[in-house]
Amino acid sequence: MNYYIATIEGDGIGPEVVGEATKVLDVIGEKYCHTFKFNYVLAGGAAIDATGKCLPQETVDICKSSDAVLLGAVGGPKWDTLPGDERPERALLGLRKALGLFANLRPAMVFDQLADASPLKPELIAGGLDIVIVRELTGGIYFGEKGTKETDMGPAAYDIEQYSEEEVRRIAKVAFDMAEKRSKRVTSVDKANVLESSRLWRRVVAEVAKDYPDVALDNFYVDNAAMQLVRDPKHFDVLVTSNIFGDILSDEASQITGSIGMLPSASLATGNFGMYEPVHGSAPDIAGQGKANPIATILSTAMMLRYTLGLSEEADDIENAVKQFLNDGYRTPDIYTGKETLVGTVETGDLIAKYI
Repeated sequence: MNYYIATIEGDGIGPEVVGEATKVLDVIGEKYCHTFKFNYVLAGGAAIDATGKCLPQETVDICKSSDAVLLGAVGGPKWDTLPGDERPERALLGLRKALGLFANLRPAMVFDQLADASPLKPELIAGGLDIVIVRELTGGIYFGEKGTKETDMGPAAYDIEQYSEEEVRRIAKVAFDMAEKRSKRVTSVDKANVLESSRLWRRVVAEVAKDYPDVALDNFYVDNAAMQLVRDPKHFDVLVTSNIFGDILSDEASQITGSIGMLPSASLATGNFGMYEPVHGSAPDIAGQGKANPIATILSTAMMLRYTLGLSEEADDIENAVKQFLNDGYRTPDIYTGKETLVGTVETGDLIAKYI
């Protein structure tokens, strides 16, 4: 099979980690008789420098005509003085909207070999931890009406949280479909004791749950969910929540793993077209030094193989190679404790490709 991957290297360490991910995909292609064709396009700071725009129309068009999108990272202090709507990070919102990417999947995994890196007590994560947060990505307060006005207390600003029934229904279905393939448990997170939008959210999620009688559903207020993530994280398997709550909770979940450089993510549209990227940022302070951990981007390609291209065996192969890399005692600087074998970005990609 031939697959066309729109490839956005981005800024900072983006080109370095993407380079190792494409290396791994090439080895998968050789082993399983696939051809991955990478079409490199610009977004973020690199696009601003080259075209004056953070998201050129050509990039959007090529992404739409591809089978999937692989993204490194965007942003950096070089562009911090630009107006908000011209900053590199705006490219992400533009891509999500243009490609219809409404479902963000962020796994939070504690690898057995890295359990000591977690800030949680060992007994809370004994035997490993594997949570997936399903975040609604194109609605809610980030995309709602916003503005400024005069009040009795002086000038004020507002942002409106709004969800339609269909927006909630489609993200809930993603969560329940995923739960059916895992532990058959969904936790819906809202603030239904205060927010009208959350009361609609809870009602619609309950309606969707009726179509999945084998999946258990519980509801958490967002403040309790945040507390339980660090108190009893194994309670959770699949969490589904709104844009702003998912933004916060997924960052919290990534930190309890102790290794943000290991965490992949996916943003999916209807029909499972997706954009895949690491959770970490562009880390310009270590760019070009060979210190970046490419594993999150490599694991993002495994998610791409599984969720968009339907290649589960190939995805398993990548994930098992990463585990073997860790089992054999190799570590990049961000997860190195002084007891293992320290390796850089390129050598990490070489070793994982070798295990495949």
